[in-house]
This record gives sequence, C-alpha cells and structure tokens, in this order.
Amino acid sequence: MKAVKEICLLMLILALSGCAGGLNSIQKKEYVAFEYDGVLVKEKNPVTGAVLGILPGIGSFYVGEVGYGILNLLAWPVSILWDPISGYNGSMSINYDITKKVLRDKKNKEISMLDDQLAGKKIDTSTYFLEKRKIENKYN
Repeated sequence: MKAVKEICLLMLILALSGCAGGLNSIQKKEYVAFEYDGVLVKEKNPVTGAVLGILPGIGSFYVGEVGYGILNLLAWPVSILWDPISGYNGSMSINYDITKKVLRDKKNKEISMLDDQLAGKKIDTSTYFLEKRKIENKYN
C-alpha cells in the first residue's frame, strides 16, 4: 500500500512539473490580436506541439524543454496526460515571445530612422514628434 502511495505521489509531482505555464489571460488576448492583425510569427505550431506530446517526451523537446522532455520520456505512457498540453502551451509561448521581439525591433528601427531624419535636419521637431507618435500608436 505504501508503494502505491509513493507511485501516486511521484506521478502527481511529474504531472504538475510537466506542464508548461502557457500564456496568461492578457497575453492570450494579445496573441489573438496578433493573429487577427496578421503579424503573429509562427515559429512553432501549437497543434504540432500537442500531437508530438503523445509521443514519449517529444512535445516538451519540440518546445525546447529538454529537462521536462526527459522526465516525460521516463514517465511515459502516463505523460501523455499532460505533455500534449505542455507542447501546445510551449509553442504558443514561443510564438508570442518572438512576435513581441519582432514588433519591438521593427518599432525601434522606424524610430531610429526618424531620429536620423531629425539629426540630418530633413524634418523639423514638430514633424518628428507627430511621426513618432504615429509609429508608437502603430505598434501599441
């Protein structure tokens, strides 16, 4: 009986540690907005991550969670209860983070070009601030 309790406790620990945190509610809304606006960078496919999660630890390996992948490999076939979710959530997190970085880099590049125009006296300060506000609104 004690061995059964220990095995159940081990499985519970593995189940709780094997799930990727995923996106919070605000990030999920942003993710949907990125998709709607057509700017989402799809580095990883969430459906692929979920499907690969059925295989021993592969969903976690797919999203770069090597440690969890090894644990899920050792816990297979029980890990198929959580690794598909981990693969799905991990893929969405990767896509979200990369999209945010790409948009931030584009914004910084546009502002830098605008700064160069101001420094080269191609535009005046009022035009600079107007254009800068347009850029900031575009990326917010």
